[in-house]
Amino acid sequence: MSSLLRSNPPSFSFSTSLSPTPLPLLLSLPKPTSKSPKCTPIQAKIREIFMPALSSTMTEGKIVSWIKSEGDVLSKGEPVVVVESDKADMDVETFYDGILAAIVVNDGETAPVGAPIGILAETEEDIEEAKKRGANAGVKNQSLPTETKDDVPPMTKNDAPAAMAAASSAVAPTGVVKGGSEAGRKIVVTPFAKKLAKQHKVDVNKVVGSGPFGRITPEDVEKAAGIVSKPAVSAVATPAASAPSKAATAPASYPEIPGATVVPFTTMQSAVSKNMVESLSVPTFRVGYPINTDALDALYEKVKPKGVTMTALLAKAAAMALAQHPVVNSTCKDGKSFTYNSNINIAVAVAINGGLITPVLQDADKMDLYLLSQKWKELVDKARAKQLQPQEYNSGTFTLSNLGMFGVDRFDAILPPGQGAIMAVGASKPTVIAAADGFFSVKNKMQVNVTADHRIIYGADLAAFLQTFSKIIENPDSLTM
Repeated sequence: MSSLLRSNPPSFSFSTSLSPTPLPLLLSLPKPTSKSPKCTPIQAKIREIFMPALSSTMTEGKIVSWIKSEGDVLSKGEPVVVVESDKADMDVETFYDGILAAIVVNDGETAPVGAPIGILAETEEDIEEAKKRGANAGVKNQSLPTETKDDVPPMTKNDAPAAMAAASSAVAPTGVVKGGSEAGRKIVVTPFAKKLAKQHKVDVNKVVGSGPFGRITPEDVEKAAGIVSKPAVSAVATPAASAPSKAATAPASYPEIPGATVVPFTTMQSAVSKNMVESLSVPTFRVGYPINTDALDALYEKVKPKGVTMTALLAKAAAMALAQHPVVNSTCKDGKSFTYNSNINIAVAVAINGGLITPVLQDADKMDLYLLSQKWKELVDKARAKQLQPQEYNSGTFTLSNLGMFGVDRFDAILPPGQGAIMAVGASKPTVIAAADGFFSVKNKMQVNVTADHRIIYGADLAAFLQTFSKIIENPDSLTM
């Protein structure tokens, strides 16, 4: 903008901060010279299309396909590229008008969150310079794994929000002035790093970031403040950071089986693996409860022709029970406090080709059974097409996993990160029951096992919740109200 103002000399010019002393108004009138028309050229507006963070757990994305080609004119809000995250395939839109000058990451290739995947030029005159920048960005992306393998710390929970903020827009200004100067480069600091910097009075402008694309991490601030990181912190982060090195040294640790084939994880499988490892840090316990399902089976036969699924019945019953036991719907995020969720969002585990995902029935306690069933069918269809939006799979407060349709009578589920409990539902099977009077009868029973975070949910809490859930299942008329 400053160069733009210089290209059209103003009629008046007041005192400026560049002058050691304010000049009188009469002396501030510019004197025309022959050099006035030769002003600094206006900087070309070239923007990078970054790999966006489509979820809080996403660290890299895969380009499924480019909707637009090089040379295409783009309009603000128009889909440009389809990106595969750790959970779904999503269209990424541009936030600016312009011309797609260069594609940096091609179809089928992956890039870290925040890495440039394309270059956007504002005008045709900027295309050549944009292509040069695209070529440089491509070289940088190719060298990134080698550079970050040992030097870049793993992304932690504190870093994830910063990655989401840094790549929240699919197209963003590069922040580099013409000529490659670093003066105009934007400093990206994670929220926790900012907090540490304020506590230890560290000037982030003088800190060199070791994160992707120069992001300043909490470790960088601690290093600048002269604080030695605790071994426990690095121990927690080790599994995620050392995964590549472990994979590389696996043959030395385990005997090679002749004829074995190594198949790398897909993006979704990598996310599942990371979440399962993270779950090991939470102290959990499990409680089982047998429930009579004769009345539920009879209700299901009545509502099945109307499109109601057993999953919807179980989700509705769980939501109604959670409404009476809010502690089971709570979360422990920092190890020091309860987070009581105001919404009851039931996440249901669904196996899809190449992975596992948990579509979320939001406000399940407030929806009637038939609307809940309709919503569930829509979510399953979107999940199998990998078209779920982030809020449709990452907003769960309680998870339901049902293997009963496969004949599994009982199993334990692993607690998902960020939730307080998960329910594992087995198959309903005829069971011989001995009555108090000595007579025997046969009734359908299913085994329900709940895994819970013992930091916030205790045995008595879970037992009370299961009793309420059992009463709703055994007297299911309230499910249709």
